[in-house]
Amino acid sequence: MRRYLLPLFLMVFDILLIIGASITSLFMRFDSTIFDRYIPNLVTELPFLICSYLLFFYMFRIYRRIWRYAGIKELLAIVFSSLCGAVLFMLISDTMAIFIPHSVHVLTFFIVVAGVCSSRLVLRYFMILSEREKINDGSKKPVLIIGAGDAGNLIARDIAQFHNRGRKIIGFIDDDVHKQGNLCMGIPVIGGSSKLEATVQKYGVKEIFIAIPSLPQEKIRKIANLCSTIKCETKILPGLYSLLDKNITFRDLRPVGVEDLLQREPVQLDLAMVANYLTDKCVLVTGAGGSIGSELCRQIMLLKPSRLLLLGRGENSIYEIHRELKALYGGERLLPLIVNITNEEKIKEIFAKYKPQVVFHAAAHKHVPLMERNVSEAIYNNVFGSWKLAKAAGENGTEVFIMISTDKAVNPTSVMGATKRVPEKIIQAATNIYATKYVAVRFGNVLGSRGSVVPLFKEQIAAGGPVTVTDPEMKRYFMTIPEASQLVLQAGSMGKGGEVFVLDMGEPVKILDLAKNMIRLSGFEPDVDIPIHFTGLRPGEKLFEELMSATEGNMATMHKKIYRADLKCEDPNKLRGQLTKLTELRDEAEIIEFLKEIVPNYTPNHF
Repeated sequence: MRRYLLPLFLMVFDILLIIGASITSLFMRFDSTIFDRYIPNLVTELPFLICSYLLFFYMFRIYRRIWRYAGIKELLAIVFSSLCGAVLFMLISDTMAIFIPHSVHVLTFFIVVAGVCSSRLVLRYFMILSEREKINDGSKKPVLIIGAGDAGNLIARDIAQFHNRGRKIIGFIDDDVHKQGNLCMGIPVIGGSSKLEATVQKYGVKEIFIAIPSLPQEKIRKIANLCSTIKCETKILPGLYSLLDKNITFRDLRPVGVEDLLQREPVQLDLAMVANYLTDKCVLVTGAGGSIGSELCRQIMLLKPSRLLLLGRGENSIYEIHRELKALYGGERLLPLIVNITNEEKIKEIFAKYKPQVVFHAAAHKHVPLMERNVSEAIYNNVFGSWKLAKAAGENGTEVFIMISTDKAVNPTSVMGATKRVPEKIIQAATNIYATKYVAVRFGNVLGSRGSVVPLFKEQIAAGGPVTVTDPEMKRYFMTIPEASQLVLQAGSMGKGGEVFVLDMGEPVKILDLAKNMIRLSGFEPDVDIPIHFTGLRPGEKLFEELMSATEGNMATMHKKIYRADLKCEDPNKLRGQLTKLTELRDEAEIIEFLKEIVPNYTPNHF
């Protein structure tokens, strides 16, 4: 029954308002002598006047709206419904020949609109005020918004309307001196980024929202790094192009990730070169359901291949990327293939049937400690699988074959690293046998890839810790998945055959610093709220990874972020003999000893 009380109260108020508006209009239009003369006509018309307005108030659902969230649409509904009511009443008045000047009706219309709008705004104010009083201000989480522009104001408005129960906006931080000291939505712009830490400490800020989606990546990185030194849960709006054609809301904010701390200038692709070897071509991607493989598929589809073969042995991951791409591009050019790359007969059948012109070989076992305990499987998948693919590509006229390698192939201390260095040798040797252009692309850790350290840290932080780090001095190179994939595509366009390209990974990052930053960005203090435990190096791991060895050196290419390792040529006959012998070995100790013969700088690290 209570749900009808407010609409009933508003309806009674509106009736009284309409009566008062009509009397006031008449009084405003005439002096007291003539005013008395029109009173009888007004009394006769009042029932029709009230019904005219209420009819359209009902049709425009004025009494069914939630005024707590009233906005422009609600105000427009009041204006249009009042206008329709005024027009209808004038028609009735003229038909009944009850004369009251039209100017009185116009004045009545304006007074009714002003009165109804004002009453709803007052109602909205008291509703918000009553809700705020129910919540102890001290229980609200103080938040700070970085960016007092359009995006920041939209976020502030969304928080004020829909998320104010648990949050209180302290202010804005903005480096624009023209905004500093002013108010946005009644909220102060406290100052520039130099005042961020002091503001957080002064007001006990618990959450920071970075709301500048149009800011260059380098400046975003600086702000994100500044926030990472403060114990605050920090969220960020995605980039500008992710927000086109949609309203920015609080829900668009995402936690600041390591990728934001490592933002570099965008990769500049020579699209003409890349499109030249991919557009209208049949492209095969192995490991298409993996982190790098799936991103390669997304980037390739933008360049309009004639067909994209999604090959992998995990049906769920292939299903997911196929479904995603099918929703965007239709299914005509997509073909999912559930195949293990070590299945030589099936691989030969696929190459013979579809004749892929470009192959991206991203399928591999990559977990270092696991491969130390599964040596035969590492050899079987990483080495023999790559060998079979390279042969099938050469025998079926593939134009370009790009293999994804790793920094762990440089001076390897692990089975995984050694079994990725051997395929680099395979593509070098295959260049001397087939017309196919074989290249390898070597890079370090990819942020957010499956099984990498970043998702592991996120899980551990969410569970309350501890966060496990192998060694306080461990360093790794990091790159985002899109950045790595785009550079792989570019490297594929540059290869003449036999090259091992090395991607510029920037500066190596301490894993301990990475863990501390992630903990702080989640609103906790390292070793206070979330403990960090050191577990020691695992079998096969190194403290530092290298992108190329001292003996290899590097040579510049036409792209400033891609280098070429200066490697000696491989003898195809010698390597073929070594691989043939490797297939005959079954004892893991013998396999490792023979791997050291194929890869002379392989030094097993078993601990």
